[in-house]
Amino acid sequence: MTTTLLSIFLGIGLAASAGFRVFVPLFALSLAAYYGILPLNDSFAWVASTPALIVLAVASIVESISYLVPLVDNLLDTIAVPLAGIAGTMVMAASVADLSPEMTWALAIIAGGGAAATIKGTAATGRAISTGTTGGLANPVLSVGETGTAIGLSALSIFLPVIAAIVSVLVLLGIIWLVMRLRAKVSRP
Repeated sequence: MTTTLLSIFLGIGLAASAGFRVFVPLFALSLAAYYGILPLNDSFAWVASTPALIVLAVASIVESISYLVPLVDNLLDTIAVPLAGIAGTMVMAASVADLSPEMTWALAIIAGGGAAATIKGTAATGRAISTGTTGGLANPVLSVGETGTAIGLSALSIFLPVIAAIVSVLVLLGIIWLVMRLRAKVSRP
C-alpha cells in the first residue's frame, strides 16, 4: 500500500482513539515520532519534541485518572466532545502524508474530527445512561475500558494501521449498538 493510504489509516485509528481519551493518542503519536517510528507532517514536527512528550504524558495520566471519579467523568464528557473533535483533527492532520494542505485538512476535519467526536459523543451518552441507572457506580469500569481501548487502539494504529482503521469502525458500531440497547432498556416501563 502507498504511504498516503497507510497514513490515512493511521490517522483514522488515532482519531477514533481520541474519542475515548483526548490525550492518549496525542501522547502515542508524540512517543512514536520522538523515537523515529513515525514521520510526522512537517507542520507538526513539534509533537516529537521532549516538552510535548512530557506535557502529553502528564495530560494523558491526569485525564485517565480523572475519568475514574463519578460525576467528574460526566463533567469531563461535556468539555471532551469538542476537544475530542479537535484532537482527532490534529492527529489526522499530523499523520497524513503526501497530500495537498487543502486535502489534508479536509480529511482531518471530516474523518479525524468526525470519528473522534462521534465516538466521544456516543461514549458520553453511554456514561450518562450508566450514571442514571447505576448512580455512577459502573462509571469507573467504563472509564477503565475506555482508557484501555484508547491505549490499545493507539498502539494498534501505530504498528498495524489498516487493522486499526477496521477495528475503529467495528468499535464505533459496537458502541452505537450498546448505547441503543441501553436506551431501549432504560425507556421500557
